[in-house]
Amino acid sequence: MNRLNGKTAVITGGATGIGLAAAKRFIEEGAFVFIFGRRQEALDAAMAKLGTHARAVNGSVTNLADLDRLYAAVKAERGTLDIVFANAGAGSQLALGQITAEHIDETFDTNVKGTIFTVQKALPLMSAGGSIILTGSSAGTTGAPGMSAYSASKAAVRNLAKTWAEDLKGTGIRVNVLSPGATATDLAKEALGEEGQKIFAAMTPLLRMADPAEIAAAAAFLASSDSSFMTASEVAVDGGLAQL
Repeated sequence: MNRLNGKTAVITGGATGIGLAAAKRFIEEGAFVFIFGRRQEALDAAMAKLGTHARAVNGSVTNLADLDRLYAAVKAERGTLDIVFANAGAGSQLALGQITAEHIDETFDTNVKGTIFTVQKALPLMSAGGSIILTGSSAGTTGAPGMSAYSASKAAVRNLAKTWAEDLKGTGIRVNVLSPGATATDLAKEALGEEGQKIFAAMTPLLRMADPAEIAAAAAFLASSDSSFMTASEVAVDGGLAQL
């Protein structure tokens, strides 16, 4: 398939996990991809897998100067931008009674403020036909024990798409949310261990965790004209976790 032929995409958090899987899929479908992340070692490893149809920019979505540098690179090399996949995220467990201000700041700075400025700073390079994809989570619908800040931040991301769809009326730019459930990224497998993965798998009607490539396939759909009449929507790719 070449649904993204000639398109230019930015993927934040694009060096690992869902972001890297999406970068691979976008390139397979004809896009040129800029991946953006904080760890140079991970970016270098990703570039070795992605080849000549990708560029890597080191930076954080919480640093506005880094985002300016990202979009300056896009403008210099490609001129315009068609797809933004605001995928960078952060989350960790702290149960009610243990939550700290630092924990809230870290989570919301990345997941909410970072998402807002990733998109806002991209808009001058985008035009009609552009697609913005925000990474939500099943936790933004269901909640998750010990994940108050993360769950609330992802609920906020879901609302950003609804609000921005109104703000973007008349521009021809669409914005949708992609909400994965438990996904078997390298980071998740390391953090959960074999037993933890079994627990999360058992929570879904499909009795398994998602492969990152399955999330990437949904991202490619939202990035392409196949979803041309979709905006303000949430696409759940969660094995049914938040749907029952």
